[in-house]
Amino acid sequence: MDAVGKKPGGGGRGRRGRRSAAMSEINITPMVDVMLVLLIIFMVAAPMLTVGVPVKLPETAAAALPTEQEEPLTVTITADGRLAIQTTEISDSELIPRLTAIAAERTSNKIFLRADGAIPYERVAQVMGALSAGGFTDIGLVTDAAGPSFGGGPASNPDTDG
Repeated sequence: MDAVGKKPGGGGRGRRGRRSAAMSEINITPMVDVMLVLLIIFMVAAPMLTVGVPVKLPETAAAALPTEQEEPLTVTITADGRLAIQTTEISDSELIPRLTAIAAERTSNKIFLRADGAIPYERVAQVMGALSAGGFTDIGLVTDAAGPSFGGGPASNPDTDG
């Protein structure tokens, strides 16, 4: 029998019964906070994971290429005209033999060419010609995304500008 003052169904627990009933919902706020922190960490860290040879890329309005499954094979031309595959500096004569050996182990033959914007176009054309002669025809030029577009800004005239 029930004692006087006690509710049937275990009401004698007092505050514990009400507390467990109130926590029947999942509180997702801490999970969202953690996910946002992780998102910010990855957004900051992702640009640092690219190839480490420092060059000042030219800016264009071209769209980005679709992503690949494996790490892109990158050839870099530095501001002083030196070549590097990924982060390893090489000579001009080593370029094609090394790329051929690396490409034999890869599924994609795509090569990304990064060139400093300060070097002459002739140097870029020489490297692209060597890559093409070596059998590498799928070449992507890497540029910075936000850049000037043709015909969009005021033209400067060296004869009239002081």
